[in-house]
Amino acid sequence: MVKREHVKKLPKIELHCHLDGSIRPGTLRKIAEPQGISLPVDDNQLKKQLVAPADCQNLNDYLERFDLVLSCLQTEAALTTAALDVIHQAAEEHIQYIEIRFAPSLHTEKGLSLPKVIKAVLSGLQQGQQRFGVKSNALLCGMRHEDSAAIEKIVQLAESFKKEGIVGFDLAGNELDFPPYTFEETLELVNQLTIPLTLHAGECGCGKNVADAVYLGAKRIGHGIAVKDTPEYFSLLRDKNILIEMCPTSNFQTKTVTKLADYPFQTFIDAGINVCINTDNRTVSDTTLTDEYMKLHEWYGITYADMEQLNHNAVNGAFIPEHEKQVLHEQLKNEY
Repeated sequence: MVKREHVKKLPKIELHCHLDGSIRPGTLRKIAEPQGISLPVDDNQLKKQLVAPADCQNLNDYLERFDLVLSCLQTEAALTTAALDVIHQAAEEHIQYIEIRFAPSLHTEKGLSLPKVIKAVLSGLQQGQQRFGVKSNALLCGMRHEDSAAIEKIVQLAESFKKEGIVGFDLAGNELDFPPYTFEETLELVNQLTIPLTLHAGECGCGKNVADAVYLGAKRIGHGIAVKDTPEYFSLLRDKNILIEMCPTSNFQTKTVTKLADYPFQTFIDAGINVCINTDNRTVSDTTLTDEYMKLHEWYGITYADMEQLNHNAVNGAFIPEHEKQVLHEQLKNEY
């Protein structure tokens, strides 16, 4: 019998977690106060503004929850506190390694330079590792609606901070209007600089975007749900050993699927496609990694052995050196 308390205590790996979508309401209050930003006095009201409703209409409706948080994340102190908070949450559910992603360009409204934004987040992650023992790294996101010169600046910064905890690059935002091949030249630069690449794709009903992301060099796919409707690409995902970063709660909220029968978790597993499980946005989706595993247990009857395998998949896909992967694999084997 799979029990929540036991799942919570087992070691876990998370690769798809957005910084700005994962700050606890209480931490947001601490961040907002010194900046003179007024938040709803009532905790329930604040939560309402931060958590996406179960009946979100679409991805854009979901993304509206980020507006208030981003207004608070415009100082170095705020970014450091936010990163530390996410690591604290990871520690509470025994996550051994986590990759946090964020878009530096979203934190420059009050004049912070892009390098200062990155350093502030990395400082919070390092403090988190010291205080809570959770190993972490960060991924930089370019925002799809920005021009290529702005996105290429982020790529260059991913290169500059390679030795300080930035381990990969991603594109986030409006996939519908800006599909993967819009960024062909930018992604060529990513590949030239040998920066590991994960791309949001297949979150908005286009399976071809997932295949295109792979053709453009992605080793992992954020969400990838829509590829369920284009099984002709399954062999590509298998042959290239691509990891799909699934985020069950979020995928239902953003209406990537609307009913359980359409969710492709089992389809992907049965097709031999590598999958790992993630929260996406802990606060916006009001979830934890433990919650996500419990949902899969409830929906598909996954066992502890299945959970262990999903975590091994995450380790294999993590943007870390082989010797670090070995340590994590050993820990999973010993504790499951």
